[in-house]
This record gives sequence, C-alpha cells and structure tokens, in this order.
Amino acid sequence: MTQTINARAVLLDMDGTLVDSTAVVERLWLAWAEPHGIDPETVLHVVHGRQGHQSMAIMLPERDHAINLRENDAMLASETADVDGVVTIPGAGAVLEALLPFPHAIVTSANVALMTARMRAAGLPIPAIAVTAENVSASKPDPEGFLLGARLLGVDPADCIVFEDSGAGIQAGLAAGMRVLGVGPHAGAHNPTYRVDDLTQVAVIPDGDGFALTVR
Repeated sequence: MTQTINARAVLLDMDGTLVDSTAVVERLWLAWAEPHGIDPETVLHVVHGRQGHQSMAIMLPERDHAINLRENDAMLASETADVDGVVTIPGAGAVLEALLPFPHAIVTSANVALMTARMRAAGLPIPAIAVTAENVSASKPDPEGFLLGARLLGVDPADCIVFEDSGAGIQAGLAAGMRVLGVGPHAGAHNPTYRVDDLTQVAVIPDGDGFALTVR
C-alpha cells in the first residue's frame, strides 16, 4: 500500500540510510573490541548510529572517558582511510537528486572527514547542510542533532521527516518531535513512524510550494 507523507524538510542519517558501511564498521570495531574481550554481538548491537566515544563508554563503562575520546579520534581516522566495501544504499542517489530543490540535510554521528570519505566512496552528492559530530555535544539517541538540522533549515521539527536505520537514530528523531522513516530490515524493530526496505521505495513528489514523499 502506498502512503503519502507531507513534509517541508528531510533530515537524513548517513550510515545504513544513504551509505552501506557495514563491512568497514564491523571490520574495525570488532578488531577494537577483541583485546577487551567484548562479545561481537554486543559490539554490533551498540555501535550503529552512535558516536564512537559513546559506544566505547557503553561497552567499557568503568573506563576513563578521556581514553575513549583519544581512541575515538584514532577510530575516526581509521574509518576515514578505510572505505573498502562502502557502497550506496539502493535508491539513495535518486532520492538525494529529487530533494535538491527542497530543504534537506544530513545529520550524522560521523565527523566531516568521515562523512565526506564515505559519501564520495558511495558516489553520492553531499547536501549543502550537514550536522556532524563537530556540531553537537550529545550523540544520538539525543535529539540535539536533528533539532539543530531543523533549525538550520528554518523548518519546524513537526514538519520534518527523518530517514534513519538504527535504534539510536530512530529514538533521536522521535524525541525531536519528528516523524521517522525507518530504512532497512532492522528499522521496524525500533518503531519508526513509517518503514521501507531501502530508498527505491521512496519517491519525492513536488506539491505546490513544497513536496510530498510517497512510500510503498
């Protein structure tokens, strides 16, 4: 069944939503976790959607957070340098192209360098407005990033649609008072407002002075 969603702006997560970086995320994070004896299933449950230092704090709660911040810097550098296996999510390029005339932004837990490296590796254009790790004091599931994105676009949060794949990101979008389109096979478990398997199921339709999304 096709659903029509009226909106004034779209806020898009990157990893798992526009870009499939699963291969590199799992490769680097499992290598980080091994010396700490952290179960791989725990690692993969925690790291998606969050800034790295927050993931480390969750998995190693007794550790000095200053160590997490230092290791997160090293992890970001490693992730930026390693784009082997980074590919586009089906339909992402078409959605970004269709959104060009309308307010939209990336809201990602990556920093600018990592966002740029992964979007380029996937062959995707980078929106003019991006909220990255440098712009926020709190990582998803805190809504700070999405609220900042709405403010930069000059759009009320209630008129924004968030595209997200992870539990932390979906929680953040809902906490921001936004509707959330869950992307991917695992998104439905986190109760987004709408859900699709990938972005080939989404179309952007001009509608008067704005636009609508159709989701099938």
